Amino acid sequence: MAAKPIYKVVFQQQGEVWELYAREIYQSDLWGFLEVEGFVFGDTSKVVVDPSAEKLRHAFDGVQRSYLPLNAIVRIDEVEREGVAKAVKAEGKIAPFPMPMSGPPRDDL
Repeated sequence: MAAKPIYKVVFQQQGEVWELYAREIYQSDLWGFLEVEGFVFGDTSKVVVDPSAEKLRHAFDGVQRSYLPLNAIVRIDEVEREGVAKAVKAEGKIAPFPMPMSGPPRDDL
């Protein structure tokens, strides 16, 4: 049986670009959000510790599922193996895709 895929999720968060690895990603029942769960963080037994990876590890410690707004997502890739989680200051011309501010279609009209 093939191994479960791992996804690299890159998104904007408070002026930074965060890069995380997760095993499950799907459209949320909450309109306009993506659900991410099964976070994967690299080997913790290394002597050299990356401060940005530790920041993300602590930010998602105990989190089972995270709901990310669709307009914050920069990119999602399916990768062969996890890498190092990163949080870097947003530089350049990364901007959220403009989305109309309307709700989901309603059946009661």
